[in-house]
Amino acid sequence: MTLTLVNLPTPAPQVPRDGWGRPLVVPESGGRPVPHTRTTTFIDCIEDKSNIINWKQRTVLVGAAQNPHLLEQARGLDLENPEDKRTLNDLAERVSDAAGANTKREKGTHLHLLSEHVDRGEPLPAGTSAADLDDMAAYMMGTVNLRMERIETFVVVNELGTAGTFDRTAWYSGPDPWGLPIEGRFIADLKTGSVAYGTLKMASQLAVYSRGKVYDFTKFPVDVNDRKQFAAWKKTKFSAEEAAQAYTDLPPVSQKWGIIIHLPAGSSTCTLHWVDLELGWQAASLALQIRKMRSVRDAMRPFVSQATEDGLASAA
Repeated sequence: MTLTLVNLPTPAPQVPRDGWGRPLVVPESGGRPVPHTRTTTFIDCIEDKSNIINWKQRTVLVGAAQNPHLLEQARGLDLENPEDKRTLNDLAERVSDAAGANTKREKGTHLHLLSEHVDRGEPLPAGTSAADLDDMAAYMMGTVNLRMERIETFVVVNELGTAGTFDRTAWYSGPDPWGLPIEGRFIADLKTGSVAYGTLKMASQLAVYSRGKVYDFTKFPVDVNDRKQFAAWKKTKFSAEEAAQAYTDLPPVSQKWGIIIHLPAGSSTCTLHWVDLELGWQAASLALQIRKMRSVRDAMRPFVSQATEDGLASAA
């Protein structure tokens, strides 16, 4: 097995996003671009975040101990002052980064890019480390029974108001989770961190992707770096005919099972795992209800001190 190294090509264009990082999508029926919730953000509400919160707190503590000059900058800042809060947020991120909190995320992004080259049959970029070559060799061996088809495909699920990019669709023929014969196309997602937690979120993420429509945002070109052009583009009303050209159906893909490709960074190991998309879709539907309930504004009302003749309560 030979992995060739070459220089990287120019990055592909990215989907336009609003100030909160939400993809701006022209509705299938036409109209102005509408912010859609990122798929991972949408299903966050079903996840128990206690582990990630505790981990984040530990990294801040370690980073502060290793970088007391950053800790000193927080002295005297007011937790309730809006300007101070922004400064504290920035300091917390810098301290966490100093402790290596973002290293794994950046490494994961790097391995995702390398895996794309592998699946396209392209040479790896020049300068790829020996450890990365070992990881990619493990990836090739671990996915030998999968025939990769679509790579990094952006899809929209109008039913949920979500949009996001899935890693792969893969054709597989072999035993299912119960050892029975199965054959078809599956949504596959590469994970480079731990998969010990968040399995329901993974199943939900892939379930949402499996019900998406492919959206070609290049049908509505705009230079997001040109502020005037971008502002005008966001107000543009596109016709239903124009919008329809951007949407295509996914080829038939399993909505029962998805595949997690687990490639822990630097481990030179790669394993596959089934995730239950029917259970994941139930969780996504529940997430939709939860997010709708969060928009309710009448959960609290003034305390009634006395009744009035017309039946309208008088507040204290």
